[in-house]
Amino acid sequence: MNNRINFKDAVKLYERDLFELGELADEKRQELHGKKTYFNINRHINPTNVCADVCKFCAYSATRKNPNQYTMSHEEIMKIVDNIVAHDAKEVHIVSAHNPNVTLDWYLGVFKKIKEKYPALHVKALTAAEVDFLSRHHGLTYDEVLDLMIENGVDSMPGGGAEIFDEKVRDYICKGKVTSDQWFKIHRKWHERGKKSNVTMLFGHVESRENRIDHMMRIRELQDITGGFNAFIPLVYQTQNNYLNIDKPITANEILKTYAVARLVLDNVPNLKAYWVTSTVNLALVAQEFGANDLDGTIEKESINSAAGAASANGVDVKEFTGLIKNSGFTPVERDSVYNEIKVW
Repeated sequence: MNNRINFKDAVKLYERDLFELGELADEKRQELHGKKTYFNINRHINPTNVCADVCKFCAYSATRKNPNQYTMSHEEIMKIVDNIVAHDAKEVHIVSAHNPNVTLDWYLGVFKKIKEKYPALHVKALTAAEVDFLSRHHGLTYDEVLDLMIENGVDSMPGGGAEIFDEKVRDYICKGKVTSDQWFKIHRKWHERGKKSNVTMLFGHVESRENRIDHMMRIRELQDITGGFNAFIPLVYQTQNNYLNIDKPITANEILKTYAVARLVLDNVPNLKAYWVTSTVNLALVAQEFGANDLDGTIEKESINSAAGAASANGVDVKEFTGLIKNSGFTPVERDSVYNEIKVW
C-alpha cells in the first residue's frame, strides 16, 4: 500500500496522454492477471419493472416513460432458470425494480426455489438499493434483510445502486434512493457475513472527474477494511429514454481513461470489469489494453440497459465472445462468480 495514488494525483491522471495512461494501467493489469480475460456463462433476469423510485437516469422503470408494466411469477422465473441450466449457465443474476405491490416472499422465495432445484447454480441477487427498499417497505433492519437473503440462497450481491456516491449528484439523479452511506453500510454488513459483492459506478452523465475519483476513493477505503469487493464495474450511462436529457454520449477516449484511472487507483480491488452491455463489445475489447481484465459474461438477455439504448437485449454467443477475446490478443478464461477459474478457452 506504499506510494498510493491520492485524490489530487488521481484527478491529474486524466490529463495524461490516453496511450501513456493505457500503458500504466496495462502494466498493472498484467502484474495482476497477465493476458487472462475473465468471463462467465450467466443470465440476467429482471423480474419486474414496476418501481417506487423515480431515478432520472432510468429508462427501465414502468412508472416513467415505459408504460408497459410487468411482474413475473416465480413459475415464469423458474422456466428461464431451467433453460439456462440446460445451456450450462453457472450464474443467474437477478435484479429488479423496487416494486411496492408484491410480497417479501416474491422477492426472496424464488431464490430458495432456485437453490433447492439447482444447488450448484450461483445466485447473484439484490442490489443495496433493493435491500434498502425492502428494509423500508417491510419494516426490517438491513441485518434482517441480509440474513433472509442468505437463508433463501443468495450467494453474492451485485454492485448496482452505487451510481455516483457524491451526495449532491446523487440528490439530482436519484433522490429518495439508497444514500451513499447506506449503500456502504449494506455492503460492509454483507462482507462481514463472509460474502462477496461487486461495486459499480455510473458515469458519463452530470458527474465530474472529481466525482468519479471520490467514488473510487470511498470504495478503496471500505475494501481496505473488508476485502469483500470482487470487482469494480464502471457503467457507461445510456442516453436514450430517460429524464437526464444528456445530448451527447461520453467519448470513447474518456471511457478508456476512466478504466485506466480506476485500475491505477483501486489497487486493492482485484478485478476491473469492462461491462460490454454499457460500453459495447468493441470498446470493452479495447478496454483490455486499458486495465480491464473481465468482460462480464454471455448474459443471454438483459432489460435494464437495453431500455436506455444499449445493444444488450439478447446477450452474446459464448463461441463468438471467446473468439473476439482471442483475436484481440488475450486469453479467454471462464470463471465462476467469485473468480475461481473453470476453463481456459
